Amino acid sequence: MAAASLMTFIATGDGFITRRLPSTNNKEFKDLKKIILQGEFRFLNLEVTTHNFEGFPSAVSGGTWAIAEPSVLEDVKSYGFNTLAWANNHTLDYSYGGLEATERYINKYGFVHAGVGKNLADASAPRYLDCPSGRVALIATTSTFHETWAAGEQRSDAEGRPGVNPLRFNSKYVVSTEQLEQLKKIAAHTGINADYNLAVKEGFSALPDKNLFKFGGYEFQAGSYQGLKTTPQKKDMDRIIKAISEAKRQADYVIVSIHTHEMEGEDKSKPAEFVKEFSRKCIDHGAHAIIGHGPHILRGVEIYNQRPIFYSLGNFIFQNETVSTLPHDFYEKYEMGFGHNVADAFDKRSDNGEKGLGVNPDVWESVIPFWSMRNGKLEEIRLYPIELGFGLPRYKKGWPKLANNPSALEKLKKLSKPFGTKVEIIDNVGFIKAF
Repeated sequence: MAAASLMTFIATGDGFITRRLPSTNNKEFKDLKKIILQGEFRFLNLEVTTHNFEGFPSAVSGGTWAIAEPSVLEDVKSYGFNTLAWANNHTLDYSYGGLEATERYINKYGFVHAGVGKNLADASAPRYLDCPSGRVALIATTSTFHETWAAGEQRSDAEGRPGVNPLRFNSKYVVSTEQLEQLKKIAAHTGINADYNLAVKEGFSALPDKNLFKFGGYEFQAGSYQGLKTTPQKKDMDRIIKAISEAKRQADYVIVSIHTHEMEGEDKSKPAEFVKEFSRKCIDHGAHAIIGHGPHILRGVEIYNQRPIFYSLGNFIFQNETVSTLPHDFYEKYEMGFGHNVADAFDKRSDNGEKGLGVNPDVWESVIPFWSMRNGKLEEIRLYPIELGFGLPRYKKGWPKLANNPSALEKLKKLSKPFGTKVEIIDNVGFIKAF
């Protein structure tokens, strides 16, 4: 049962930190920290591995092999954060050694953290923060990860596998009956389903749903609506709901974090359908807020049953082009050799600063929501705009400071409108009051 006293929350998006803070004595840092410390629950998504190369680079990564020296956690602490999610597409960039070392250093700096563990039960478990006004549970998951990174279930006769708390989803492409028949003909002529058909015959794959047709790695069905339908996988949805059920009996408030890059069509500012379904189901079963992050830009805010869903809070710290080293896999991807270095690699990826996240202004501004709840119900949300140094050299940009203009707020206002959420902007602060 929710506490009668007022509980306050602060949340930020991705913390892709790879450099040490130059100073904590300047006004920009102090102004930001003052806002963060308004919340009793203070959240960041940690999107780097933090260790001294205790792990080797994985064969796959989240895009950039994300590593930072453990002391960056001291800077994260300096901002005032006390809770971290770290289930994301970079968790296993440095394999299991990097995962285990990162957890060790996170624990050393005293953060409450969730979403990763030594097996699936551990990765799925709620973690608790005891505050003066009550107890808050954090559950974290990710829908964006390599399939081998999902934590494995523990059994009496087999050890579990370390990894992330996964939220997998089903994708179905709906086409016309005529288009489906064409796909079947193409499959018959090309043999694109040969391996799958044999695997079914030999018992290595389950029998296909009779209403679906597999075409390579994709599933199609006929229907009047044509397009992509996504839904959360039941086993993952059920496991997370079970964690919420436990947490709401052990804490006053339950917060769910989801790292997700998946989008509607080709629009990164719109969450995929399964993310909306997941978020609403979590609240239906007792969660008090959903904190989304992943696409590195803002997405809209929905107030669902008097509880907030932040579909993406963009970036809080973003320094993905100042990692110290990159494995050879990165260089090979861009047809580079042993004579090249990290500066060469990032120049190549960005076409010398002409493309990529570095030239997208939406990546370099965001908002920090501060909200208060009483008896499990939302009272107010304030939104503080921040900017991260768009236009600066890559070795300087990526640190947050309060923005002097409402650009990010205006974007969030527009993105939130389809969810029926009204954002009022007063003196460069956003307010959401009508629930």
